[in-house]
Amino acid sequence: MAKYLVIVESPAKSKTIEKYLGDDFVVKSSKGHIRDLTTGGFGGYGVDIENNFEPKYKIQKDKKTIVKELKAETKNVEKVYLATDHDREGEAISWHLYDELGLSEQNYERIVFNEITKSAVINSLSNGRKIDMDLVKSQEARRILDRIIGFSLSKLLQNKIGSKSAGRVQSVALKLIVDKEKEYEAFIPQEYWEIYGTFTHSKKEIKAKLVSHNNEKIELKSRDETDKVLSDLNDKYIVESITSKERQRQSRAPFITSTLQQEASSKYNYTSKKTMIAAQKLYEGIEVFNERVGLITYMRTDSMRLSDEFIENGKKYISEKFGGKYFKGYNTPSKKGKNIQDAHEAIRPTNLEYKPEDIKKYLSVDEYKIYSLIYYRALAALMVNAIYEDGKIIVSNNGYKFEATGSKVIFDGYLKVYKKFEYGTDNELPSFKENDEIVDYTIEEEQKFTNPPARYSEAKLIKKMEELGIGRPSTYSTVIDTLKKRIYIETVQKSFVPTEQGVLTSNKLDKYFSKIINIQYTAEMEKTLDEISNGEKVSYEELASFYNYYKPLLEEAQEKMEKIYPKFLDELCPLCSKPLVVRRSRYGEFIACSGFPKCRYIKKEEQDEPVDTKVICPECNEGTLVERIGKRGRAKGKKFYGCSRYPKCKATFSELPEKK
Repeated sequence: MAKYLVIVESPAKSKTIEKYLGDDFVVKSSKGHIRDLTTGGFGGYGVDIENNFEPKYKIQKDKKTIVKELKAETKNVEKVYLATDHDREGEAISWHLYDELGLSEQNYERIVFNEITKSAVINSLSNGRKIDMDLVKSQEARRILDRIIGFSLSKLLQNKIGSKSAGRVQSVALKLIVDKEKEYEAFIPQEYWEIYGTFTHSKKEIKAKLVSHNNEKIELKSRDETDKVLSDLNDKYIVESITSKERQRQSRAPFITSTLQQEASSKYNYTSKKTMIAAQKLYEGIEVFNERVGLITYMRTDSMRLSDEFIENGKKYISEKFGGKYFKGYNTPSKKGKNIQDAHEAIRPTNLEYKPEDIKKYLSVDEYKIYSLIYYRALAALMVNAIYEDGKIIVSNNGYKFEATGSKVIFDGYLKVYKKFEYGTDNELPSFKENDEIVDYTIEEEQKFTNPPARYSEAKLIKKMEELGIGRPSTYSTVIDTLKKRIYIETVQKSFVPTEQGVLTSNKLDKYFSKIINIQYTAEMEKTLDEISNGEKVSYEELASFYNYYKPLLEEAQEKMEKIYPKFLDELCPLCSKPLVVRRSRYGEFIACSGFPKCRYIKKEEQDEPVDTKVICPECNEGTLVERIGKRGRAKGKKFYGCSRYPKCKATFSELPEKK
């Protein structure tokens, strides 16, 4: 019979750890949190506001059997090891287990490990400690804050404007997207022109941009100004100067949670959710070469530290594979103004011998791509800088100067392993000589317009949230996923665009809750939660301070915010004769009975007969294009043309193509 019980969060992790420990150990999973706040008491918050914000917990329905089984296991062992994740959430789960299972200070230990490998797990057993209650109180304060704001604002918005939810971090992220869209829509493009010369030498050409006239920067704002320059140019193009200099390109630091999400979004167009699912599996353990092993360290981290052991192993690996000149070492970059959880490491492979290419057959496509990024980024961080030679050629003509730049790698350094993940390619300049006259050339002008401010892609939004200190990197995936599910945002050409309901929601929150739902307050709250975790502030005092600030804002909004939904109509339900109302769903407005849920009548939308344009569909060449009106989202009310064979052919066009 086993002497020791180890409790982890996930079944996958328990399978991996079980293989490392002997018969004296039994490993079980709690499957995450076993308790949550109740929905009782004032506001359904599950918190006794009058009694120092004391939380009221209950076992989650789907965890009752698990708790019962864990209690039975604890009676048959000498000691319980609580081995939940190495962060505040994991610390809180351990505390809930300790409390609910009735453990004592004598028969339990809290153990942590940054990677799920045999040596890390076994070593953790010798370094047990007690639960860090400061971390628990910090997580508890965050949960209470999110419950109070989430419940009260969601109920308010559902009642007033038909929005599904709001949240402390979620609503600030939405505001960032909405504010960016307002800038985008207010933007007025400005015309400008550029002139380029394509100069050829020995069948190799460069494209040079006109940059100055008589040593003054040139800006062309009209066709007339451009034509004037073109008329001034003659046939004599002279290579005025050729310069070159060496430049070192430094490898970036190994991944933390947010940078991994950004890179996977940029490289593979992965959502943060998809990235974290793959990373979680890599961390918890994969069956590789008949051995189950965690392939990466803990993936929820904001520390860029690398262990001395990994650096030493990296030195040996790099020296053997590429030569000693490729190894640089590693100094942890500093992140000023951040409360870094330095007990963690950056995300790195647990064993450099498991090359991505060698274990590809054991991984899914997503796991392979994410593992490759993590593996080679951590390895590259230990390697010397790449060295480039940057060149610049100035071509002159009648006082006008054209400039072309290029570069080539003269020592690959860290690019030896990371080149396939870096943007940009070599662009070596042709071998012109100074004072050469160029006879093979073409000159062309380009009309351009200034671009509006770029909308947020997922990668850019995550980067912005991290820069501003909004939320935690581990929560970004959930925040973005929630905004999508609530139909507050949609993705257009890989960028986030707010829906009408998203804009309405953000505007109403901005009107009544700008003192709470803003960047500075949200970032300050994160700092306060960090201070609670360090034992520098008392959780219930900070909660009281927040609540006294928040309550008057909520009361004012409840009184003054205009109620938009449901809208009562002068029309009766044909089934029960109660008034019909306009309600809102994720797909837009609809008309239904005010007697819901007793009466479930919904008025069917009248469909206009589509107008057949007789234009053959360019996609399938079988159907014809018919004129339709959009019914949902940003297309609502807008005319478009779709194939008459829909849904077999899903071609759509904003403008009618010419008849063939």
